[in-house]
Amino acid sequence: MWGVWLSVPDPVLPNAHHRPGSHRAAHPAAHRAVVFGAAGTALTAEERAFFRDADPLGFILFRRNCDTPDQVRALVDSLREAVGRADAPVLIDQEGGRVARMRPPHWPAFPPMRAFGDLAARDAAAGREAARINARLLALMLADCGVSVDCAPVCDVPVEGAHDIIGDRAFCGDPARVADLARATCEGLMAGGVLPVVKHMPGHGRAFADSHAELPVVDAPRAALEETDFAPFRALADMPLGMVAHVVLKAIDPDAPASTSPIVVRDVVRGAPIGFDGLLFSDDLSMGALAGGMRSRAEAVLAAGLDIVLHCNGVMEEMVAVAEGVPAMSGEAVRRWAKAEAMCGPAQPADAAALRARLADLLGTPQV
Repeated sequence: MWGVWLSVPDPVLPNAHHRPGSHRAAHPAAHRAVVFGAAGTALTAEERAFFRDADPLGFILFRRNCDTPDQVRALVDSLREAVGRADAPVLIDQEGGRVARMRPPHWPAFPPMRAFGDLAARDAAAGREAARINARLLALMLADCGVSVDCAPVCDVPVEGAHDIIGDRAFCGDPARVADLARATCEGLMAGGVLPVVKHMPGHGRAFADSHAELPVVDAPRAALEETDFAPFRALADMPLGMVAHVVLKAIDPDAPASTSPIVVRDVVRGAPIGFDGLLFSDDLSMGALAGGMRSRAEAVLAAGLDIVLHCNGVMEEMVAVAEGVPAMSGEAVRRWAKAEAMCGPAQPADAAALRARLADLLGTPQV
């Protein structure tokens, strides 16, 4: 049972008197360094007990968790109630296009990031404005259901012939334009009170395999990686949150994917090529790119220097194994999470109808 594996000291919980529904903790706390998923549209008694004892930093929603707005709100509330924190972050992958957990008919369909890259190729200012407005509308939708973190934007720079797992999720193949549009997206999300996660560090655009199914190996010289793949992340090094990919960069560390490579994390992501000091999540531990049991995967991610393990599939047996290998957040992780929260205040006022009309005008499409 859970009491057997729960070996870390009880974390110090935030002040219980912060405003309900706020995602501003009164005091940073060292929760378990993991984000978990749930199996369905409502928590089971087993999940409630597990989350209470494990005390993860937060949670992530997938398509299986999203049926209607009222149902998502209730699920988000119950996840936070399980850990006794109204400020526990709830993440989602809501990029637009084919990566959207909240979908019609209950939520609008948003365009893929490529739409903004295409527009920016014709008119840089229009592309930037459209990306920001789109993200502001995404934030309105997410915040309405209590979701506080969006795992977007994708900052990968695709190359000809690469696997389509990135494809139109990327803005374009120009690193400078990717950085410009990704920053506009981050600004739009944060204006709506939702934290962005820049992904997939240090770059998934050259991968010729889908890391959901197998481990991609990128065989490109370091100079090319620094000029292209790393460039958007370097330009966004001041952003609050990032995600590290399960991709081997042979020129940096031929023996381990970036997510479990101390060399890549220390020398590239945290080091001069990118210089990111925000909170780092792993990509999903349950993806086919990684080998070994879930506990060893989690331990490898943290040993590499990442801050938070991400485990998404909601399988209880796997979550128990992950929790066995994950301690409370490190002091640096607590600092980075507090810094991230401080970067994103309450949502700014917005005229949603006017924003939708302007976005449709910029893109030349029907309103979302």
